[in-house]
Amino acid sequence: AMTDNAASDLHTASSARSTPPSLPLQGIRVVEFSHMVMGPACGMVLADLGAEVIKVEPVTGDLTRGLLGAGAGFFPMFNRNKKSVAIDLRQPQGLQAAIRLASTADVVLQNFKPGVMKKYGLDYASLSKLNPGLIYVNHTGFLPGPYERRTALDEVVQMMGGLAYMTGRPGDPLRAGSSVNDIMGGMFGAIGALAALMQRNQTGKGQEIDSALFENNVFLVGQHMMQYAVTGQPAAPMPERISSWGLYDVFSVQDDEQIFLAAVSDAQWR
Repeated sequence: AMTDNAASDLHTASSARSTPPSLPLQGIRVVEFSHMVMGPACGMVLADLGAEVIKVEPVTGDLTRGLLGAGAGFFPMFNRNKKSVAIDLRQPQGLQAAIRLASTADVVLQNFKPGVMKKYGLDYASLSKLNPGLIYVNHTGFLPGPYERRTALDEVVQMMGGLAYMTGRPGDPLRAGSSVNDIMGGMFGAIGALAALMQRNQTGKGQEIDSALFENNVFLVGQHMMQYAVTGQPAAPMPERISSWGLYDVFSVQDDEQIFLAAVSDAQWR
């Protein structure tokens, strides 16, 4: 027979399992002015960590909702766990509502063309006057410099920055099979926001953060740049590379199946 104490302990354990733990960003409000992948990926990470993320869409809805083909998964993938509000920023009443909403945020993030948010008074300089503790994350094509006004896309920076060269066969550059710079650039934006939230605990002040596609791509190919610095030999595309390990390849096996095998140490080989 179960003792009263044991029954009580069992009930307590059962209650603990049924009560979800609080998430680390509970109580943090994020207002997101974004579309496509990069900005929404940043908001998704913050939402998954428990922040209240409010996505501001045009009254016709985020155009990403209607993408077909390879873009059909963008909206449902990167906008989970968010709230949404439709606001017409071209109407004075709508713009004032957007400014009021943004001024209540801990974090505002955006990924529109350079100058768009400033035109509406929704840039960091304007909003930080209303809320000095605001953290503001820009997702752009390029960091400040000669290309900062240019528009970019994930595939464009993969071609510019060498990732497509590394992925394809010699003379046949090929983009990676996922929106790697958009997603990773959004993650860098989220990392910057988290760091700024920690710093705000000490200073009480927010700050502006920039994350960019091109510089993200440079980070991804940094290992190949360092390979050249160390060896003096340009990195060959991945299909032609000299592997660091003797066994690290795809093999054809029975019934037209394929298997990737890697042995990256003598112990693994044995």
